[in-house]
Amino acid sequence: MEALRIRETAKTPEIIFDPANSIFEIKGKSVPDNAEDFYTEVLNWIDDYVANPLGETVLKINLEYFNISSSKRLLFLLYKLNELASSEKSVKVQWFYNKADEDMFEVGQDYAFMVKFPFEFIEYSLNEPTLVEAS
Repeated sequence: MEALRIRETAKTPEIIFDPANSIFEIKGKSVPDNAEDFYTEVLNWIDDYVANPLGETVLKINLEYFNISSSKRLLFLLYKLNELASSEKSVKVQWFYNKADEDMFEVGQDYAFMVKFPFEFIEYSLNEPTLVEAS
């Protein structure tokens, strides 16, 4: 399966989904003018991946900000990963958040409550991540 690579812009996150190297990352800001258009390619790629996944999938999400429409698309992506968890594949999200941004931590907790796989919460400040909680 070919990797999906989308470069970060001022309004959209960098996305690297590279199963050959076990890399699944979303990072940056997600405030696209049309989140549905932006995330269509991502969600289609995930559909293909779910049909033939790795034994373990670790998705790293490190978003400093995202809008409501992006939030809905991220939730759709997480629901698609639920299919892997239901088929007994190992799935985990590493949710990175700035120590000073309690809202982003709480959003991650909300997502973790809505899916069937664990979230690891990784707090960072001054570019030094620290594992603070796993659920």
